[in-house]
Amino acid sequence: MDHPPEAPLDAATPVVSAFYDRFPYPGDPLQDGPPPGYNWRWCVDSVVAAVDGSLPPPPRPWRILDAGCGTGVSTDYLCHLNPGATVLAVDISAGALAVARERTARSGAAARVAELRIEQRSLLDLAGEGPFDYINSVGVLHHLDRPEEGLRALVPLLRPGGLLHLFLYADGGRWEIHRTQRALALMGVGTGPAGLRLGRELFATLPETNRLRRHHEQRWALDTAADANFADMYLHPQETSYDLERLFRFVDQPGIRFAGFSNPEVWDPARLLQGELLERARALPARQQWALVESLDPDISHFEFFLRRQEGDGAPEAEAAAWSDTAPQSWTDEALLAAGGECNRCLWGWPSTALLGPDLRPLTLTEEELALMEALEAAPAGTPIGALPLGQGPAERVAVARRLLAERVLLLLKA
Repeated sequence: MDHPPEAPLDAATPVVSAFYDRFPYPGDPLQDGPPPGYNWRWCVDSVVAAVDGSLPPPPRPWRILDAGCGTGVSTDYLCHLNPGATVLAVDISAGALAVARERTARSGAAARVAELRIEQRSLLDLAGEGPFDYINSVGVLHHLDRPEEGLRALVPLLRPGGLLHLFLYADGGRWEIHRTQRALALMGVGTGPAGLRLGRELFATLPETNRLRRHHEQRWALDTAADANFADMYLHPQETSYDLERLFRFVDQPGIRFAGFSNPEVWDPARLLQGELLERARALPARQQWALVESLDPDISHFEFFLRRQEGDGAPEAEAAAWSDTAPQSWTDEALLAAGGECNRCLWGWPSTALLGPDLRPLTLTEEELALMEALEAAPAGTPIGALPLGQGPAERVAVARRLLAERVLLLLKA
């Protein structure tokens, strides 16, 4: 059932809702059957294992909120990647929700979960819902007039220990986009069909050597081929972007802590530096390493990250560092052999030695790695890795398991 608010709780709500009614976003095509591929950030098992280093034992009937679901692309994946979950998807745009309902109906999403609700509601008006284990709010809060109020509304909906995934615009990589937005606004092209036509005409008219045109053609032309995507990037009537310092001020709110970037490889100085420069970068605290990367890479156009609701009322928990680098090393050999495990469902081509990993990158397993994972899948749930019927001694088994952990093929279970 839809619950359109009688009065908007955010000053931007009416204009943003009308914009997305004109240009339902994202403009991904509809198709019959499950969505193509996967995104591990929409698989709660994969997220929890990445952030915590392990999973609670099954069953895990996750409760999920898709806060600002748009045309339902994220909702579709959340259903297919979290079988048995309870999913609530909300958005303020009736036009976008009509597409979301058709998308999920054609894909069979509702049959994958215990419950799927798609409702026209503001994320600011969800009191009484939850508590949720996982909230997905990607590309949403920066379109509120007061993004901080959006964050304050979402945090109480999380259970203690629950995770919130956010995606917010970054200033550095949107320099050219901001210039283009201002130019189109100065010419008064509007946020409707005329604006779309004139926006595309602008890039065709500017000299081929113009920085804005080159940037668009080299980086964004494919992503904005759909009219809705072009409008969202260049014609949106309300958006806020951040740098790293403002981002951490934004998330500095009671009851939550930063739990790590969901694209940690972007924030690794080794992507940009080597030798003594990398050694100096590695010696810095995590926040300063990230600030260094932000300074060195002006193409970073967004921040994507996890926040965790703190458990209890005690002192704030320690802030996450580079969890993706440290999780495999945090287990002793004895604990690793005693742990049960599962196969990450965000793999393409499983079972095989030639896969696409969680980040859709080519991944080659050894025969020993494949054998361990197949033995784990064939064994009763929770069987310790050390008890699997394999011709591998403890030392070899530990080495194989650590490699699988590092590649995020193996997800460990909490003892």
